[in-house]
Amino acid sequence: MRILFFLGLLSLVAWRTEAQTNTFTLEQCIDYALTHNPNVINARIEREISETTVKETLSQGLPQISANGGVSKNFIIPELPFTNPITGEETTIAFQRAWTGNALVNMDQMIFDGSYFVGLQAARTYRQLAEKDQIKTEIDLVEAVSKAYYSVLVAQERRTLAKANLSRIDSLLDETNKLYAAGFAEKIDISRVEVQRNLLLTQLDNLDQLEQVSYGLLKFQMGMPQQEELRTAIGLKDLKWEEEMIAANNFSYFDRIEYQQLHVNKALAELDLKNNHVKYIPRLDAFINYGGNMFADTRSDLFNLGRSWIPNSAVGLNIRVPIFDGFYKSALIQRNRLVIRQLENQFELLENNIDREIDEKRLQLTNSLKRVRSERKNMDLSMEVFEVTRTKYQEGVGSNLEVIEAENAYKQSETNYYVAVYDAIIAKIELEKALGILK
Repeated sequence: MRILFFLGLLSLVAWRTEAQTNTFTLEQCIDYALTHNPNVINARIEREISETTVKETLSQGLPQISANGGVSKNFIIPELPFTNPITGEETTIAFQRAWTGNALVNMDQMIFDGSYFVGLQAARTYRQLAEKDQIKTEIDLVEAVSKAYYSVLVAQERRTLAKANLSRIDSLLDETNKLYAAGFAEKIDISRVEVQRNLLLTQLDNLDQLEQVSYGLLKFQMGMPQQEELRTAIGLKDLKWEEEMIAANNFSYFDRIEYQQLHVNKALAELDLKNNHVKYIPRLDAFINYGGNMFADTRSDLFNLGRSWIPNSAVGLNIRVPIFDGFYKSALIQRNRLVIRQLENQFELLENNIDREIDEKRLQLTNSLKRVRSERKNMDLSMEVFEVTRTKYQEGVGSNLEVIEAENAYKQSETNYYVAVYDAIIAKIELEKALGILK
């Protein structure tokens, strides 16, 4: 029973350990990042803020209703001098009472204000800009998470290769020890293999640290706490990526989010110009109010509506006509026009930069694909050389130095091949981003 309980406990611990380990594909990492990355969360909040800006601007055109009132007690009632017309006697008369109060409900309604309608358009355009900013943040995040994910895969593959190389060196060391015991090898042959083995152990330790750092970067890009466990669902060898160029069929500058952002910024600048123009137009508002004033000698009469309160009400129009502002609006309009000219120049600059970026990334991908094919051939050839050299050594017609050199060459060719694969994948991601098709 104790043995069964112990085995059950081990199974439970293993199950909980497995359950707490997050095994993610690249798509799952991206989905997680789009939900948890602080930059994306802030971009989403900024978009929600833009929604409130639209509502805030819209509310200014709706009726504005307010109420105010007050009560005061005159400790010293002010009096005015008065001359009795009959007796001619000089005296003073109080024209107020001890308690006074007022209450008023007022409603203002904007009838026409050119700035309001332009401001409403600007608020909606600002909402579009917030949407574009969020998309830009998400695209940058997809790129960063993808690069970090593939960096982990390369680190894992290099670590796997180092272990395989260490296994081959251990096998070679065992063979060399047997040959030395049989008198067919020298002590220096053993030492040479041991030196190579120690170098591989150091390299394996460095690769372990590199893998941890790569996972840390991936977690950071995803917005995942560093203390959580994370594992990739696939290895670099399992990765399916197309070893071909990306066509730029029907490419449009509007495919780039930066180009869309620039268009929205230009629209905002034009609306600002329009707003400064309409400020020369008069503004018309309507109002209506209803209230009352209260005069009482005692506090008990304070809220006696039938006795003390005198109602009043008014309705009317207010018009505000701009006449002269010291050329302030004129200066604003001049500045708006200069800003629009700057934005128009930025379109040409951005288009040239996009063209340059596409050509550069396409060239990088072309060279990376050539390098992948070349490194694959080198890896296959170096593996053949290693097998032949090792066979010759086993048959006593070669030296272990040749085997070590061949093994080093094969190890380096493996590393070069997978680094080339990584560079090609990264070049493909950057080209997709340059073409505006990275999602």
